[in-house]
Formats: sequence, structure tokens, C-alpha cells
Amino acid sequence: MNKKRPVFLNLFAIQFPITAIVSILHRASGVLLFLFIPCLLSVLASSLASEADFNALRDTFSQPLAKLLLWLFLAALSYHIIAGIRHLLMDMDIGDSLQAGRWGARIVLALSVIVILLIGVGLWR
Repeated sequence: MNKKRPVFLNLFAIQFPITAIVSILHRASGVLLFLFIPCLLSVLASSLASEADFNALRDTFSQPLAKLLLWLFLAALSYHIIAGIRHLLMDMDIGDSLQAGRWGARIVLALSVIVILLIGVGLWR
């Protein structure tokens, strides 16, 4: 029996590399987008049902909680797209070395923060 095995693995104590963080966030944003699909389809169906329903949705989306949920969805979407472009480039052998992968991960995080902040400013102005 191996006595050196960890009994309790504390994931918060592990120093993940930036590439792992970007990859985990890409997967999490994909799951979040998947979970938003039924809500978005319901909103789309309601907005197309009648003019009164469309106006009610417009009033609903002027509320802070609805704006927050919309911002969360758009944040996940924008991050997922930016990280997905990085993955597509890596599939074409662009930036697939260790050093380029680290720089690509930093660029993804920086661009995502900028885009997510701009989306937030646009929603709450």
C-alpha cells in the first residue's frame, strides 16, 4: 500500500498554470451557455408572440437582476468565443508551443476582461 498518496486533495492549494485556468474557464463557460439555452429560447418565443409580450420583456430587461443575468450570459459567450478562437489557432499549429500557449492564455484573459467590461458598461449606461 502506498502511504504517500494524498488523503485529501485540496484543489484550492494547487497552483494551476495559466493555460489550465483558461481551459477550465472555457469549459465552465460552455456549460453555462448550455444551461442558458432553455431560458433564451423561452425569451425568444415570448418576444415573438405579440407586441405586448415584447414590451413586457423590454421592461423586464431594464431591471437590474435581468441585466445582471444578461451580462453573465454575454460574458460567458464572449469568453467562450475568444478562448475558442485560441483553440482553433492552436489546431492550425499557431501558438501551440509551451511559451506561445502561455502568452495565448494571457491574451485570452486580457481580451476577455476588456470585452466583458465593455459589455457591462454598455448594459448599464
